[in-house]
Amino acid sequence: MAPELAEFTFLPLGAIIQEFRVAGKNIVLGFPTQDHYVKYNTPHYGATIGRVANRLKDGVIHSLNGREYELAKNNGPNALHGGENGWGKRIFDGPHTVQRQGRDALLFKYLCKDGEEGYPGTVEVRVWYTASKEDDGAAKTVLTAEYEVEFVGDECEETVVNLTNHSYFNIGDGPTVSGTTAQLTTADYLPLDTTGIPQGTIKKFPRDVTTPFELQPSEPHIDDVFVVDTNPAKVPLDTRSLPLRRLAQFSHPTTRLHLEVHSTEPAFQFYTGKYIDVPGIDGAPPHGEGAGFCVEPSRFVNAINEPKWRSMVLLKKGQVFGCKNVYKSWKA
Repeated sequence: MAPELAEFTFLPLGAIIQEFRVAGKNIVLGFPTQDHYVKYNTPHYGATIGRVANRLKDGVIHSLNGREYELAKNNGPNALHGGENGWGKRIFDGPHTVQRQGRDALLFKYLCKDGEEGYPGTVEVRVWYTASKEDDGAAKTVLTAEYEVEFVGDECEETVVNLTNHSYFNIGDGPTVSGTTAQLTTADYLPLDTTGIPQGTIKKFPRDVTTPFELQPSEPHIDDVFVVDTNPAKVPLDTRSLPLRRLAQFSHPTTRLHLEVHSTEPAFQFYTGKYIDVPGIDGAPPHGEGAGFCVEPSRFVNAINEPKWRSMVLLKKGQVFGCKNVYKSWKA
């Protein structure tokens, strides 16, 4: 592995981020080996999520290639995270050490064939991880995750893509997020129905999340879609040309660790770990409710089935979908 990526460990399974070390602490939740992820990773720790991240209403894609596509309903009435065996459970080709924008990077690739998990069209997903350092008064460890999905098949004219990374973070000194201070950049969000599907409107979140607040390991939890770009019609299929925007920032008073999440994406799911339930493995303690929090940059949830949102996830033959996430962490 390239020296510049010494603070990080990645796995071919799901191009998973297994370790993100800052001041000697691994700030992402995970397991010791790839086999453990295969057996126990029901929370999707660190995984690349696709072909469609988050939920699709009723497990159906409407009006694609002139027809409907029925998907596995693996989250109540809805399809979730690409299906029973989405990208987070597939073995990627890699890592390959490559040059990316003048830096050493690790490249993972996966060819997702037409019909896999019910999705049409063959696409290739590429994930580049690049590590760097910043010092603006604090020495920051920076991980850039760049994603590209190319429609390479000729089986149909169009498909759908919405991907994210599903890392869970814990920058504290205990088994939960207790004591962690959070601050989101936006209070705009997509109100959800009882199954986690947006109702089609953008409103203000009912709690104050744009000034610092303390995360709780139990209720009140947050598991909602926050919106950075409120004009979905202007969101390009490839957002990498857009400026990076900070989505959220976190700190912990005891460890003095800080984390910022930046992205080119128009939305993100913020999740405080309500449903984590992982047994203790090989002597490691179990992970329960509130063991970590997620910031999942993505397009709008269920966008393909909302006419005014679908352009941001509709990938046509020969086109490329792209996005970029940047994680910055340091000890003050």
